[in-house]
Amino acid sequence: MIRILGLRGAEGRDTPACRLSLSRPTLAVTLPEVTMIRRRQLPLLAVAMPALARAQGPGPANWPQRPVKIVVPFAAGGIIDVVARIVAEPLSRRFGQPFVIENVPGAGSSIGARNVARATPDGYTLLVSGAAHTVIPALYPEAGFDALTDLTPAALLGDQSFLLCVHPNLPARSVPELLAWLRGRNGEATFATTGIGAASHLAGELLKKLAGVQFTVVPYRGTPAAVTDLIAGRVDFMIDSQTLLAPLARDGRTRALAVTTPRRSRLLPELPTLQEAGVAGYAASSFQALFAPRGTPAAIIDGLAAAVAEAQADAGVQRRFEDGGVDVLVGDAAAASRHVRAEAAKWLPILRETGARAG
Repeated sequence: MIRILGLRGAEGRDTPACRLSLSRPTLAVTLPEVTMIRRRQLPLLAVAMPALARAQGPGPANWPQRPVKIVVPFAAGGIIDVVARIVAEPLSRRFGQPFVIENVPGAGSSIGARNVARATPDGYTLLVSGAAHTVIPALYPEAGFDALTDLTPAALLGDQSFLLCVHPNLPARSVPELLAWLRGRNGEATFATTGIGAASHLAGELLKKLAGVQFTVVPYRGTPAAVTDLIAGRVDFMIDSQTLLAPLARDGRTRALAVTTPRRSRLLPELPTLQEAGVAGYAASSFQALFAPRGTPAAIIDGLAAAVAEAQADAGVQRRFEDGGVDVLVGDAAAASRHVRAEAAKWLPILRETGARAG
């Protein structure tokens, strides 16, 4: 599935719809502000996306002339890392220079993000992050930078719904049973997360707020470590990436109860959504976006957005996204900026209301 956000019309401004006139004279494509395009429509998308990329501008003629570093502010193996690596390969081919992933985990993604914010704004140090980035100002006010102003969103990459999974020995086979069990534990149940402020943690805090339950958050340095402890029974449940949890649910090492988005998962379509299971208004996912330091030349930002759009049109890239349960999320710098700020507006009040704190 591919969603296209905030594309630009021929006049160069954001419009509710973007009409692309393609090379074949009889073919035109209208792409609304938010479009979901399924597999049968991918051949048409593959034609449309390169045209969109070219419309955004040719990019800088002399960049890059050496390898580009993409910082992922989480440990290897999580969904942010997976998406960054999928996108880095076609960017390397497109620009003829390596786009190298560097994992810099810690402090809810703020360490890696700060490193990029303080880097020279020349396009050679980039960041791939997501929901955790939007709450750094609240959770890490002493981080030494402003995540929402010191880094410029360059492009949207993807979005993935999460799974709510419990250890198989837990006496809960449905979301209502889990909520009842949690209420009887008086906050002693343990919830694994990939770090305070990570999308998985935010999803848990939203469950607290909307379902009226309490539990103890146990932060880890990455998704693989959290999943390992869930399988071993050292923590009771978690909400996290389909990429790792869906296979474990299929073979019985975890028990999946629901998905976190209003739409069901392609990987486990039999699972209800949390809304269907009775948690009204619940919606959480992990988006991924590409950022550059503030002050990076507009030509580089536009060139990156165009190259990402070309990569997202590639059938091989689309298959890798789909295999990981990730929806391709298409949007240029303006759309990415709006998306990041909308996410911040959603999650910052949740953190305030639940009293979540870093450390």
